[in-house]
Amino acid sequence: MQFGLSQEQTLLQDSVTKYLRDQVALDKVRLIASGELNDAEIWQGLSELGLPGLMIPEAHGGVGLGALDAVVISECLGYHVTPSPFISSAAMAPVPLIASNRDDMLAGIATGELRVGVAFGEAIGARTGAGVVAKGATLSGKCLFVLDGDADHYLIATTDKKIFLVSTNASGLKRNALRTIDITRSTCELVLDNVAADLISEDPRVYERTLDMGRVMQAADTLGAAQCMLDQAVVYAGQREQFNRVIASFQAVKHMCADMLANLEPCRALVWYAGHAMDDIPDEARMLACHAKAHLSEVGRGVAKTSTEVHGGMGFTDLVGLHYWFKRIGANRQLLGSPELVREEAALVQKLVDQA
Repeated sequence: MQFGLSQEQTLLQDSVTKYLRDQVALDKVRLIASGELNDAEIWQGLSELGLPGLMIPEAHGGVGLGALDAVVISECLGYHVTPSPFISSAAMAPVPLIASNRDDMLAGIATGELRVGVAFGEAIGARTGAGVVAKGATLSGKCLFVLDGDADHYLIATTDKKIFLVSTNASGLKRNALRTIDITRSTCELVLDNVAADLISEDPRVYERTLDMGRVMQAADTLGAAQCMLDQAVVYAGQREQFNRVIASFQAVKHMCADMLANLEPCRALVWYAGHAMDDIPDEARMLACHAKAHLSEVGRGVAKTSTEVHGGMGFTDLVGLHYWFKRIGANRQLLGSPELVREEAALVQKLVDQA
């Protein structure tokens, strides 16, 4: 059996790659990372390609494609270290909103006019001094490391896996920007004081599917970022000379590049299959999402480290810019669950350990 991308998915990948190569150069990423620009222009361009509505049904103005198609896009965005709210607004948010028939929100997301952030951190594992409590139709508490600090609405998950929708204009809501290691994407803290909220879902399965969708997209994003770092290392090794020879001719450098490739290439099948399972093998989707995120977190970190070492001292400079991909991989490793946590969840799904 051969498992790969369809012709349509390959064409989608090529068109997005062309746009990102032409419109999201590293110089623009630097401006966004420094705060001189925001990602609105990039998101508008991606909206014209139809990416915000990728997973929204055609009846609501979307494209009506599936999770594997979104995985392909997320991999492209990671390769070009693209500043965008794709994972939160285009991949995660449609899951509970479609399940709850929120047609009013879906049309706005599909056009890119509405951005929906995701605050699931406290449901995954509440930190000291944080956590969200629902009292009737209001929320109080604090959410840390919320995806998309510039969103118009937020999906907030409580510790009992209920999902609420909150507008950024709601009375009692305070939004504080957070600066993480990944300065290409906005992250924030939400402080809620009796904030009016709409209950979107009480079904834990909807929460789990939303979370799994985000984890698969993060794995794909890491895959793309790691592939770009590997490609840059190979190009640099073929140009950099020492002792009148390109360093690519040194056996040690050859081994470093070969090890990166050998570790990274099998990950592509894992990530693609995890995306395929989200729609077509629901019984395995949660397990595969956990394993994909955990494994790419480890492999991505190894590729990022080795690629930087191939570049030598230049690898640490902003001139080369490797640190943008390095930090993207590091942020993906922790957001929506660390490798240790998601492996434990996978073990519970596979009944390898007992529920505490």
